[in-house]
Amino acid sequence: MLKKSVLFVLILNFIFTVAFSQEAIITANEYFKSVSERYGTIKDYQANVDIVVNKENMQAELTYLSPDKVRFDFSRPDNQVIVFNGETLTIYLPGSAAVLTQNANAGDSGGGSKAASLATSEGLSLMRRYYSVSYETSQEAVPLEEGSEEMVVRLVLWRRTTAEAFRYIKLSINPDTKMIRRVEAVTPSNITYMMTFSDYEVNQGLTAQRFSYDIPSAANVYDNFMFSE
Repeated sequence: MLKKSVLFVLILNFIFTVAFSQEAIITANEYFKSVSERYGTIKDYQANVDIVVNKENMQAELTYLSPDKVRFDFSRPDNQVIVFNGETLTIYLPGSAAVLTQNANAGDSGGGSKAASLATSEGLSLMRRYYSVSYETSQEAVPLEEGSEEMVVRLVLWRRTTAEAFRYIKLSINPDTKMIRRVEAVTPSNITYMMTFSDYEVNQGLTAQRFSYDIPSAANVYDNFMFSE
């Protein structure tokens, strides 16, 4: 009789353990949705961003205002600026004393701008529509990089059709804040854009004025440069 009681307790313990572990499982789609919802609460943010494009290193301060305004003020290359005010993309290249502009309705803003837009509510919503989501290994947090003590949840997004700009995208997400720490986006031609975000300052009450850019008087301006002959 005692043996049967012990067996019954063991069976109950097993059932409750399995039930609890199933409740704790969060699918990759559910996790990605929670990140998107977190970004949906953000009206603006500033962050430092380290950018690597095929081993070329850049550093900038990134400013974002919902729904579509983005600005990069670079410290490397020094004084370079990229601004998208919701209508026009403006790029200042101080080394060439040149300003490139592109109307949003006339062309593509390029891989780098698209990679940056992933760290916004609108960008994440588009990714959910056009990419399938999975964990890189599991839902457990892993080091941001080899030797790092910082832990992140890593998702991989795979494009559903060949029309998408990136073959796949890896997102490293802080499990506590649900903010993106790193984006690695790889194009069909194997160009890799890696952007590492740090020192977020969220919902500071920024205005559209922050995205006005006065073109230096000495710079040569090239309008709609993506379609210039």
